[in-house]
Amino acid sequence: MPIQEVSDQVRAKAPLIKQTRDEINKVIIGQDQLLDRLLIALLCNNHVLIEGLPGLAKTLAVTTLAQATGTAFSRVQFTPDLLPGDLLGTLIYNPKQGDFTVKKGPLFANIILADEINRAPAKVQSALLEAMQERQITIGEESFGLEEPFMVLATQNPVEQEGTYPLPEAQVDRFMFKLKVTYPSKEEELAIMRAQAVNPANSVTPTITATDILELRRLNTTIYIDPAVEEYIVNLVDATRHPQHYNLAIDPYIQYGASPRATIFLAQAARATALLAGRAYVTPQDVKNIGPDVLRHRLLLTYEAEAEEIDADALIQQVLATVEVP
Repeated sequence: MPIQEVSDQVRAKAPLIKQTRDEINKVIIGQDQLLDRLLIALLCNNHVLIEGLPGLAKTLAVTTLAQATGTAFSRVQFTPDLLPGDLLGTLIYNPKQGDFTVKKGPLFANIILADEINRAPAKVQSALLEAMQERQITIGEESFGLEEPFMVLATQNPVEQEGTYPLPEAQVDRFMFKLKVTYPSKEEELAIMRAQAVNPANSVTPTITATDILELRRLNTTIYIDPAVEEYIVNLVDATRHPQHYNLAIDPYIQYGASPRATIFLAQAARATALLAGRAYVTPQDVKNIGPDVLRHRLLLTYEAEAEEIDADALIQQVLATVEVP
C-alpha cells in the first residue's frame, strides 16, 4: 500500500484513538506509559505481563481498558489452589441424557485479566499457555477456537514477595511486554484522590468496538519500516546474544540473550507506537522507546549479575546506548 494512502488512513483513525485514550484517562491518572503499552499490545494482538506492588492500579487499568473497548471481559484471581479446569472449563455429565456437555470457563472472553498470575502453580500456568499461543482451548477431546480479539493481561507482584512462584520461561516469552508499574508522583496522587471523589465507580463509556480493533490491527501491519530500521532492530536483539561484537562488556552478565520472538515483537510494537503517534512510518526512537519493555523479560542473567545486583534494565540501557542508530 502506498505510504500516502497509509498516512491518510492513520489520520482518519487518530480521533478514535484519542477518544479512547481520553475516556480511559478519566479513571487512570499518571500511568500514561502503561496505558500506551496496553493499547499497543491490543493493536498487535498480543499479551502483557504487568508487575508492581499491590495498590498501583494494575487491575484497574486492565478493567478500564476492557470497559472502553466494549468487549467481553473476564477476571480470574489466581490462587495456589486454582485448577486448570477453573480456567478452561470442564465436562458436565447429564444423567438423563447419558452424555457430557461442555461448561466453558472464564477464558472464553476477549480480554482476560489473570490477576496475580504468579500465585498459581505451574500446572495452571501451563493451561493458560495453549490459549495464549494457539488461541484455542481443549476440553476433553474437543478444541474450541477463541474469538478475536483475544488478549491476556496478567498482573503479578514481585517474586520477592511471599507466596509467589516464578513463571516458566516458555510462558514469559509469550508476553509481548513486561511492564513495571511504580508509585505515582505526589501531584498525580493528589489528582487520583480528587478523581475518586468525582467518579468513585471508576466507570467509562465504550468508545471502540471489536470491529474497530480488528481494522486498526490491519492498518498497523501496513505501517512502513525502513530497511535500516529493520536492521537496527535485529542488531539490538543480536547485541543481547553476542555483546562482544558491539564492544559491549556485558557478556559475563547474560546467560542467554533475547529470542527471535523479541525481534518480531519489537517490529510490531514499533509500528503500533508510530500508529498511536499518528505516523505512517517507524523511527529509530520508536524502537528505543519500546525496547526495554520488550526485552527485559527475555534476558536470562548469570549468577554474577545477581551477585553484583545488575538487573536486565541496566543491561538493556547499555545496549540501547551502544548499538549504532541509523
